[in-house]
Amino acid sequence: MPASIIATELLLEIVSPLGLDIPTMRPPARYWHEKKDENGDGKLAADADAQPQKRETSEKKRKKQNINGLEKQFISKKRDIFPGPATIPEAKLQKFTRKGKVKGRIKGHHVKLRVAIARSNEASKMAQKQAARFDLLLPEEAGFLEGDEDEDTCTISQEDIADAVDLTSGTKYFDLNLSQFGPYHLDYSKTGRHLLLGGRRGHVACFDWQSKQLMCEINVMEAINDVRWLHTEHMFAVAQKKWLYIYDSNGIELHCIRKFNDVLRMQFLPYHFLLATASATGFLQYLDVSVGKEVAAICTKNRRLDVMCQNPYNAVIHLGHHNGTVSLWSPSQKEPLVKMLCHQAGVRSIAVDKTGTYMVTSGMDKKLKVFDVRTFQPLKSYFLPAGASCLSLSQRGLLSAATGDVVQVYRDVWRTPVKKPYMAHRAWAAACELRFCPFEDVLGVGHGQGFTSMLVPGAGEPNFDGLDSNPYRSAKQRQEWEVNALLDKIQPELISLDPSHLAKVDLGNFQQRHQDRVQALGFDPLAKEKFVPRFKKKGRSSTGNVERRKRQVANVDQRDVIVKSMEDKMKLKRERKAKIKKKAEITGQISALGRFQK
Repeated sequence: MPASIIATELLLEIVSPLGLDIPTMRPPARYWHEKKDENGDGKLAADADAQPQKRETSEKKRKKQNINGLEKQFISKKRDIFPGPATIPEAKLQKFTRKGKVKGRIKGHHVKLRVAIARSNEASKMAQKQAARFDLLLPEEAGFLEGDEDEDTCTISQEDIADAVDLTSGTKYFDLNLSQFGPYHLDYSKTGRHLLLGGRRGHVACFDWQSKQLMCEINVMEAINDVRWLHTEHMFAVAQKKWLYIYDSNGIELHCIRKFNDVLRMQFLPYHFLLATASATGFLQYLDVSVGKEVAAICTKNRRLDVMCQNPYNAVIHLGHHNGTVSLWSPSQKEPLVKMLCHQAGVRSIAVDKTGTYMVTSGMDKKLKVFDVRTFQPLKSYFLPAGASCLSLSQRGLLSAATGDVVQVYRDVWRTPVKKPYMAHRAWAAACELRFCPFEDVLGVGHGQGFTSMLVPGAGEPNFDGLDSNPYRSAKQRQEWEVNALLDKIQPELISLDPSHLAKVDLGNFQQRHQDRVQALGFDPLAKEKFVPRFKKKGRSSTGNVERRKRQVANVDQRDVIVKSMEDKMKLKRERKAKIKKKAEITGQISALGRFQK
């Protein structure tokens, strides 16, 4: 007998002498107990089978009530005070309106086409609503540093800013004392998470600068001219004294490319997987890092190339020269696309904003100039007493310029005349390179005594594209992004000044294109070939038969010419009749004295 039944019987024996009226207590049901019906015949009841049916019917009734417009019942038995989806402002919807929608009903019996167009319109409306909803999560304006009344923001020190901000932002201001191997070149990864440092005396280090976790640290035992991250934070290039080297994030040497010698400056094109290098011998070379081959080697015919920058909009390389000119290059052409005279002396540094609209240059003539790349015309010109040796533009348009050991940051240099800097900071030694960190209000300064991370409010872009540059991506997401980026790689031949030309339609007619092709080839590829009779046996290819077949073909060609000439004559005849008829109508409306009117 189960223990639960025995305990129940003992409880009844103890309580019954007291005269208490206790209801009959039943032991808990177990799965081995068979339920009997009311007749007690020992058959299983149909309650277990009826419960799923009742549950299904109740769910159907509940769905039917919700469909009929009744209020939704919650567990807390409370009403929803804001029923239905949240309303979207009309201005937000108009901002994300898509053009080119099909209006009206499609004529004919294209049922599948009508269904596809209806689905496309519904998807477009849904995308418009979702974009308008999610736009609330994207702050459009970045916060800049604002001082008190009659306070100049350039006098605020970095220590005061670090004390005023939160703890996480305050840790982004730090100094690395590396006086033994300086001055230092630096580069931030595309996601803005990792930092690469390269000292002039051979010291190379890469680390996660936010968590301060060191990835690798090596000494190449020779001079370093420049360092650059490649497509991911697991590979970087180092321009050493003699050749170009590729390392991984553990400091292991992967490649030594001896075709690229005496490299002074490097730029990596992320969407083309190209590493552009400028050498001391005046050569501009492109390396495809996805296949490890040299794409182009261009002799610029300009001595030492130590000033280099890329245009993020169209991937065109800007080179500064000793004679004050700036040249724009593409790997598909051996000559410069554009050559601009920017300064009266040598060019010291170049920076281009992310939209590819403005270019800022500094020269040996102590001038800072802003150019419009669309028209190649100067917009602003500023005079700096000591000149600017390094320039860098942030994602929000802030310009940083280094004059010796003083780093100054300017706002809106191409819109309004700038009279004073936005921020200023004095480094421990003369600055060698400046670089704004993507998606962060941080400016990295590499100088002779090491590295300094400055806080510059309003410099970084707060809204990042998670499918392109996600600072918080995992290892699996990085691998998937790398595969997609390799599949979407752009060919070097497509680099041009105006990338929008690739999506435009060629408006030239067929005749113009045909004439250009004839001039380029030297013959007409569409010309009709001369008829050569086929050789026949049994005496049917005698000279007379061959000539007769040639005359037949000539008659066919002549017939086509005659038909075309007759069509042209009929067309001219109809036009002549139309002119005569129109003239007769006009003369019939003129009165007798109308010939004297002027």
